[in-house]
Amino acid sequence: MQSKSSFVLTLVLASLAALAPFAIDTYLPAFHTLQSELGTSDIAIQQSLTFYLVPYTLMTLWHGAISDSIGRLAAIRWGLTVFVLASIGCAMAQTVETLWFFRALQGLSGGAGNVVARAMVRDLFEGPQAQRVMAMVQMLFGIAPAIAPIIGGWLLGIHWQAIFIFLALYAGLSLTAAMILLPETMPANKRVPLSAKQVLSDYRVLLQDSEFKKLIFAVGANFAGFFLYVLSAPVFLMQHLHLSEQQFAYMFIPTVACMMLGSYFAKRAAGVYSRQQVIHAAYRWMAIIAVFNLMLSLAISSWQDSIPLLALIAPVALFNIGMALAMPVLSLAALDRHARIRGTAASAQTFVQMLISSISAGLVVPLLWFSPAGLALGMCVYCLLSLLVIRRSHLWMGQ
Repeated sequence: MQSKSSFVLTLVLASLAALAPFAIDTYLPAFHTLQSELGTSDIAIQQSLTFYLVPYTLMTLWHGAISDSIGRLAAIRWGLTVFVLASIGCAMAQTVETLWFFRALQGLSGGAGNVVARAMVRDLFEGPQAQRVMAMVQMLFGIAPAIAPIIGGWLLGIHWQAIFIFLALYAGLSLTAAMILLPETMPANKRVPLSAKQVLSDYRVLLQDSEFKKLIFAVGANFAGFFLYVLSAPVFLMQHLHLSEQQFAYMFIPTVACMMLGSYFAKRAAGVYSRQQVIHAAYRWMAIIAVFNLMLSLAISSWQDSIPLLALIAPVALFNIGMALAMPVLSLAALDRHARIRGTAASAQTFVQMLISSISAGLVVPLLWFSPAGLALGMCVYCLLSLLVIRRSHLWMGQ
């Protein structure tokens, strides 16, 4: 770690990881404005999320392998530079098709920070300290979804283009901090050749590891249980709960506060409780909250202005405590299984997480956002799938 304090390193890594949620959440309050300004439909603007998420998901398969080959910092430099240019392109868009194009370019480049940051956490730290740092990165990472829609609402008061200029500035500052403060953790003598054949060979190794597949699927499914609500926020908050563009904080502040609380518990549990104990506790909590959320949603027969907003948002927020408690343990357990190609392993983990999110954005959310009960059902299904898979893992059984 050279002479840099772990806190400074953690802060920079968290800023890199947070670029992805900023790119997703900051422009959510502008959906209706974009629809009007670009002369298009709600569905077309919603699909701008898909145009971001699908390329993001596909490119995550390469970000880690690229960083294993050319170095972590070089991968960050190229990725974030393209993201800055793509953000400026989004700000200049005059049609929804142009917005789709530059959102796709953002997706292709934006994952570099998230993927490489995960790999660097494990490069720099060992054992319980790695779990604590991963939890801290996640805690700081969790601030982004809370403040991004709030910032987006404020910037919308200036102009919707200001949102994408903000994303360009954020990426540029994160890139500068990384170049100045982060050490290179992939020295030349440890780098592996970058070729399609080598990458496919590495992924073949990962795909043959059933434990690795269970761990990364569990991470993705847990995240999707909450992310359904992020993707459907314009409909859930504005149509069902009758909130304005400036009131997205009603959901995002509680949900991310609970995510940070779960990350804090994960940090404190490191080295005190076994990984098996932490995972069992996290899944018990998520299962209870998911079922409660579905029961509460089904019990409400009509959605009126008088509906108690906190009663509807609270289960979504509370679910994040369990998700954030489990995520550092699951992520590190997956990365530890393939230390030689840790960047590629981080790519695979992020790919699965974002693949599930992309499917949710393009297919699942439009089917479920007809009512909060539909979204609650989606949370339950994702939680159940994750539980069924992780119960068959060595981590669950304490092996």
